[in-house]
Amino acid sequence: MAAGSTKPEPLPADTEARLTNFTELLATAIANAESRAQLARLAEEHAALRRVATLVARGAPPEDLFAAVTEEAGRLLGAGLAGMARFGSDDTVTVLATWAVEDEHGGAHPLVPGPWPLEGDDLASTIARTRRPVRIDTYEGVPGRIAAFVRDELGVGSSVGSPIVVEGRLWGALFLHTKQTQQPLPQDTESRLTGFTELVATAIANTQARAEVGRLAEEQAALRRVATLVAREASPAEVFSTVTEEMGRLLGAEIAAMIRLERGNTAIVVASWSEGDEADQVPVGTVVPLEGENVATMVLRTGRPARREHPELASGPVGELVRRLGVTSTVGTPIVVEGRLWGGMSVSSRQPEPLPTDTESRIADFAELVATAIANAEARTELTASRARIVAASDETRRRIERDLHDGIQQRLVSLSLELRLTESTASAELEGARRTISRVAGQLDGVTEELREIARGIHPAVLSEGGLGPALRTLARRSAIPIAFGGVVDQRLPEPIEVAAYYVVSEALTNATKHANASRVDIEAAARENSLQLSIRDDGVGGADPARGSGLVGLRDRVEALGGTIDVESPVDVGTTVVVALPLELEASARSSRLLG
Repeated sequence: MAAGSTKPEPLPADTEARLTNFTELLATAIANAESRAQLARLAEEHAALRRVATLVARGAPPEDLFAAVTEEAGRLLGAGLAGMARFGSDDTVTVLATWAVEDEHGGAHPLVPGPWPLEGDDLASTIARTRRPVRIDTYEGVPGRIAAFVRDELGVGSSVGSPIVVEGRLWGALFLHTKQTQQPLPQDTESRLTGFTELVATAIANTQARAEVGRLAEEQAALRRVATLVAREASPAEVFSTVTEEMGRLLGAEIAAMIRLERGNTAIVVASWSEGDEADQVPVGTVVPLEGENVATMVLRTGRPARREHPELASGPVGELVRRLGVTSTVGTPIVVEGRLWGGMSVSSRQPEPLPTDTESRIADFAELVATAIANAEARTELTASRARIVAASDETRRRIERDLHDGIQQRLVSLSLELRLTESTASAELEGARRTISRVAGQLDGVTEELREIARGIHPAVLSEGGLGPALRTLARRSAIPIAFGGVVDQRLPEPIEVAAYYVVSEALTNATKHANASRVDIEAAARENSLQLSIRDDGVGGADPARGSGLVGLRDRVEALGGTIDVESPVDVGTTVVVALPLELEASARSSRLLG
């Protein structure tokens, strides 16, 4: 501030001091005005950040949040154009949101194609290299396709960009542009832009965390459903089918399959699933030659997870199948059962982007459950087969003993009895005492022979082998001390193990009814229904039978269950005892299960 005079005399001596008072007042006014402007700017900035923070807290959809942040930053920081972009894993950048001030481009940001390669010295490429805010005050001479588009198509003169870093990982960037070549964006633009990028990073981290929690919940639910099947000892076929579908749906695949390693460098499909047409499924039972270079051969050759993201490079029959189905990405994991490579499972996608990098580990969780199910099923199958072998060996021993008794000792006793009778009939009258002795011994010998015959019947009745279950049960009824009523007895021949098991169940039940139940009547039914023999023995005795106390029913349970059957005993006190047995007529069922397990 200055003061002058046109008068000949000089200004008063106190002019400086008085002028200082005015400059101080003016400085105070200017400072107040600048403070008010600064406060207004801060208020606007806080309001903008608060609006964005509210969207973040509400968990707004990403597209809404990105658009709002881009517009808020552009308006607040005086830009003509603004944009937000995300970096790709293939060294590209893709614009996700744009904004233009109303008087630029008709209020709409021009269409930005993409993705763009990260090359040159443009904002995106420089941020990707440095992970720091970047400023370009002039695009003259800046190389790269992005810089050329921004300069020539958008008419931008200067720009500022700030990285979006999510939990230490460079995710993307927020850009501001102005067409004013003579007036670049203010020097504090980078720091002010950081407030928005930090909010965006928080929102992305929250969204990813929610997605991860949701994904984990879905994964745990799927694994729990499979584990429940394994725990209740579902059939291998049901476990394989369920696991394959659960895995395919959870991992967002279009196709999933499970194979079992076979001899002769082949594998066989044991389960298959597809999201769409059933024609995309490889039929169960299909033999897969392990030839060429593809995920199946890689997994079963190395025993390790494998992935293939370029189907054109896959070879062999599996490679041809992959291309026919339009698969773009496949990930497979081995199934190892108690240290032995059993097979593998895989998921495939038709999408342009590859399956996520954690797909291998997520499949492995299912593979472990499958391995447990297979190990349990193999143990059950081996136990059942072992029990069946023991029962079969016992029955064979019984038959042999019965045959040896009938053809050996019993025949000799009969011959001795006949010789004694002959001796008795030819003895002279003077030997009357000897004749009576011979007669008595012959009678005792006949009794011993009959007792031996009864023992042989108990060991293994010949009528069962010769006539089948129906005649054998009727023979039991004739010899029973308790009246027997038949509600129907199967007459056709059944598999020998089934007939033997049914016979001994009825025999033991009759023995218990006679010795322990004080029964006056026993009702027996044996009928073939729905591929099983349904056997029912019901008495009107005192009841109270408990198989756990060591009755012969314990051994019968082992025999029945060894054949894949079930036995149920109900014995209420003073009501009687009912034994119900179901024996499968198709003994190949367990064999089919064994073949499925390999």
